[in-house]
Amino acid sequence: MSTAAETVRPGLSADIRRVAVIGGGTMGNGIAQVFATSGMDVRLVDAKGDLVERALATLAKNLERVAAKQSWPAGRAEEILHRVSGGVELSAAKDCEVVVEAVSEDFALKRRVFETLDSLAPAGAVLATNTSSISITEIAACTKRPDRVIGMHFMNPVPVMPLVEIIRGLATSDATCALTEDLSRRLGKTPVAVSDFPGFVSNRVLMPMINEACFALMEGVATKESIDAVMKLGMNHPMGPLQLADLIGLDTCLSIMEVLHEGFGDSKYRPCPLLRKMVKAGWLGRKTGRGFYEYPARP
Repeated sequence: MSTAAETVRPGLSADIRRVAVIGGGTMGNGIAQVFATSGMDVRLVDAKGDLVERALATLAKNLERVAAKQSWPAGRAEEILHRVSGGVELSAAKDCEVVVEAVSEDFALKRRVFETLDSLAPAGAVLATNTSSISITEIAACTKRPDRVIGMHFMNPVPVMPLVEIIRGLATSDATCALTEDLSRRLGKTPVAVSDFPGFVSNRVLMPMINEACFALMEGVATKESIDAVMKLGMNHPMGPLQLADLIGLDTCLSIMEVLHEGFGDSKYRPCPLLRKMVKAGWLGRKTGRGFYEYPARP
């Protein structure tokens, strides 16, 4: 429900010019790319300078790849890249109309980020989180503007996948929802409204499937190749569940399963022991070069 003090008006995403993205990993990088491609100036923030440099270098390569694939006019990729500036200070959000947090799936970390952003971002700015499973209501309660906090959950890879889950917390205003949905459309995405429950819709359905595939592998039901082949050939999935887990990151998969298990208190959401073991070993998937499959470093 909107409040009397509401200043965010719906349908005004065209007025948004400056966006901050907090977190320069795979998701944050992709989110920065779609915002910049849509004409907005983006402040991409990460904890360390080398991480920022790596994120900007990855963004440049991704834009070059898209430019070649889609036959962009000369100079368009460079123009988009110039809209993105990197930094290590959250104060980069001080003049942004929208901030999207995309740090690791850890509530304590997100709480620190949102508490700081709340004191730095303009009073009317919307603070969005790309969380995969953590309560929007709980995150919003860390701020003095819970009516302007919302879930904006992009799918991986962000530039390709059309869906954005829009999750309102208990205090999120109608105007904030309308603005965020309109902004998603401006990015060329399809916003889908879902309620604030653990895992929302996407990961409440997806992660138990991945977790069950882990159990099937651990129990020797089939090889990883066979498990993935069954789901690709029999269920028409573009990628098998174990391949997808490697793409997402096994640490992220484990974090989401833990949120589901704790949030619902149901044993059907218990994380597979094999998943826990692989995370402890540092086999996190594509980002570490090894998960259920191995990924040789590119030359």
